[in-house]
Amino acid sequence: MNNVTQIVQKVHQAPWRVQRQWVVLFLLGLVIIAMVAGVYLNITVRATLAGREVQMLLNPSLINPYPDSQPNSIATNQRINSELEMQLADLTSVESMRKRAEAMGYQDASPDDMIFVAVPGYVEPSSVDLSNPGSSHTAAPIILPEYTESWFDYFLNQQTASPSSGGQP
Repeated sequence: MNNVTQIVQKVHQAPWRVQRQWVVLFLLGLVIIAMVAGVYLNITVRATLAGREVQMLLNPSLINPYPDSQPNSIATNQRINSELEMQLADLTSVESMRKRAEAMGYQDASPDDMIFVAVPGYVEPSSVDLSNPGSSHTAAPIILPEYTESWFDYFLNQQTASPSSGGQP
């Protein structure tokens, strides 16, 4: 019994040790909370900065009172693309191409100026026919009779079809 008392006294810790353990656990909890808050703050700041950049690209006048001073905005790029597409459409129009061809010395070809060459073995591609072969009208959808009767008709048919079975299938 004396040995048990000695072991209990040795295992029993001093009150200042217990207090120090609680303080360490409390500080560890604070550090974990601070780390989670720091990660959350970092993610929030990144998302806010990305959103602000998108806002600046979409509408630079919201942030910059001089929108012409920011050449890389989406609106500016869209306007430049539209202008380039208009120029391309103008340059490739039939009338513009005809004028440039005439300026280069080309003229319209008459049937006498054309030479047709027959290529042996060439087979003209046929058009694709996706219709049903042998039918010139659209087929009506086939609906099974089981899907055209009501629940009432179904149960009535079941009762009249097997009266001798005693109601069991």
